[in-house]
Amino acid sequence: MAESRRTGTAATAGDPVPLSARAREAVLQRIVDRRYAQGARLVEREVAEELGMSRVPVREALRALVSEGLLELLPHSGVRVRRLERADVEHLYEVWEPLAVQASRLAARAVAAGGAEGLAALRSTLHQAESAAAADEGTREVAAHTAFHEAVVALSGNPLLGRTMEQLSWQLRLVFGLREEPAHMRAQHAEMYRHIAAGDPDASAASTLLHVRDSRAVALRSLFGDS
Repeated sequence: MAESRRTGTAATAGDPVPLSARAREAVLQRIVDRRYAQGARLVEREVAEELGMSRVPVREALRALVSEGLLELLPHSGVRVRRLERADVEHLYEVWEPLAVQASRLAARAVAAGGAEGLAALRSTLHQAESAAAADEGTREVAAHTAFHEAVVALSGNPLLGRTMEQLSWQLRLVFGLREEPAHMRAQHAEMYRHIAAGDPDASAASTLLHVRDSRAVALRSLFGDS
């Protein structure tokens, strides 16, 4: 373990995930659940102490997040959490909308062709979101909503689509976590599920398009005060 802490890349037996990747995931989670607020300065030494790691993997993780646009370099030293601009949200939804619609269409086709084994996982995310909402656990509800869309992609059976959506997952979770999470979003997910489970590609695509556009409007209203 000491060696893996020094290099930031080696891992313990049975845990192949590099420390730098684990540090990245941990920092991302703290950004998403707002423990690291937008505009907050992150000090490498303090983050390393919080995560119980050496500074090397944390430094690598922070550099990776700068390149991904979630952190930004400060003029003299250190980094801070990048503030979301309106253009960031609009660009995200411009990319996500067609991918989400196609994922739902493909998922419904897969079910119609007899590939319904992923429906249980999809249904489970709906139950998780309802449970989290009832308990007023916003972070868990956001995770469930993101998991719903990831489960739709998995059900689509398209690995290229899956890899593309992986690049958006944390950005979506960040936006979901910063905006309001109205109850009708859960109802829209339930409607999408019904159409996918029925194997209806057109209805699945239409309900997903409505949901993504509504999600965009909610995000812009919550974050930037759009009417």
